[in-house]
Amino acid sequence: MLKIYNTLTQQKETFKPLIAGQVSLYVCGMTVYDLCHIGHARVLVAFDVIVRYLKNRGLSVKYIRNITDIDDKIIQRAQENHESITELTTRMIEAMHEDFAQLNLMPPTQEPKATESIAEIIQLIQILLDKGVAYQAENRDIFYAIDTFKTYGALAHQDLEKLRHGSRVAVELNKQDPLDFVLWKAAKPNEPSWESPWGPGRPGWHIECSAMSMAALGEQFDIHGGGLDLVFPHHQNEIAQSEAATDKKFVQTWIHVGFVQVNRQKMSKSLGNFFTLRDMLAEYPAEVVRYFLMASHYRSPIHYSQENLQLAQAALQRLYTTLFEVDNLGASGHPEINQDSLTTLLSSYEESFQAAMDDDFNTPEALAVLFVMTHEIHRIKATDPNKAILIAQVLKKQATVLGILQQNPKDFLKSGVQQIDSAKIESLIQAREKARAGKDWKTADAIRQELEQMGIALKDTPQGSDWYRL
Repeated sequence: MLKIYNTLTQQKETFKPLIAGQVSLYVCGMTVYDLCHIGHARVLVAFDVIVRYLKNRGLSVKYIRNITDIDDKIIQRAQENHESITELTTRMIEAMHEDFAQLNLMPPTQEPKATESIAEIIQLIQILLDKGVAYQAENRDIFYAIDTFKTYGALAHQDLEKLRHGSRVAVELNKQDPLDFVLWKAAKPNEPSWESPWGPGRPGWHIECSAMSMAALGEQFDIHGGGLDLVFPHHQNEIAQSEAATDKKFVQTWIHVGFVQVNRQKMSKSLGNFFTLRDMLAEYPAEVVRYFLMASHYRSPIHYSQENLQLAQAALQRLYTTLFEVDNLGASGHPEINQDSLTTLLSSYEESFQAAMDDDFNTPEALAVLFVMTHEIHRIKATDPNKAILIAQVLKKQATVLGILQQNPKDFLKSGVQQIDSAKIESLIQAREKARAGKDWKTADAIRQELEQMGIALKDTPQGSDWYRL
């Protein structure tokens, strides 16, 4: 049975959706004032794998990932760039989708924008005002009164006094409590605003996600997630305002993804250790980046380093090399998987893979199962090529759940060869073939060594020699 770690209860729980066979899932998406960074990518790859696995288990998944396209950072960046907010957010959304496509992220079922959800936001704020859990301050901003929500702090597992003591919230004279948070900001000069019953203004950040999630999924849904940094105050504030409005439990399971660290410190702009996803994609193939982001369990911190990225590249190359070699087993052909044979021969692999993923989406253990299959393929490929082909097909099928190994192995292994002249490679291979035909093994070996020094490995097949990147 699938067990998921719930941040709210701090334990793994057997997952049972509110509606049998259907999963409702909301993930906090990008605030589109800048390019996606590695931390964003880590969160979204983790949830992409979660969605893929839930679907693989036969569940129907409604996956909502919002876009915050209005907030203080967006306004400030647009002013700095001397462009309109629409120009900035349109450009950043386009770049975001380009990056996500490279990472092989499946598009969400819906991708609501804050600026297109103003009516739902206003309606939700009015409910909170009518219930007396929100108030309009002297500066006309509307705040949520956190002392009206008796379990405030439960998601962060902190009581109010500890949260107040450790709060970095700037002192705001208009607030009744330092932890009260803004629902609606009164209009200011040279800032965008919308009409409301309380005067022109724009929404606060926290209310956006409550309004968008409930509009798409209803007042209660199965899973809500995001980065670990969103536990407090963002997700705690969502719980407070949503449950105050509906008098119902907002979310069944809270999932949070661990930080990306550089030199054991959380990646951040203030520390100068900040990297965009595009920085990584310019240096490494997108599938290598995706593998790197899955190689650690989603709840654990992940350590960004060139060494770890190179390890990811080597691991992925080993998997693709195995598939490449199976593709070149020659006369054995490529038999279709027979379901009876699959059940008797390979059920243990599939069961091990599912057991890993059922244990709170344990991708490191799932990847380990793929390498067990790889080892078996290498062990038997010479003596039982048909069995090796069958295992390779199952390996690729399981890898689909992780969003990897879907390229042609030859294409992947030839990609990323830098400063290499493919015509020269082919010329050297032809010269080696000629030397081999003339039984000039010394020359043939010398050419192979030259190619290896260029970062190229050879694979001799009945159809001739092929090459791939070391």
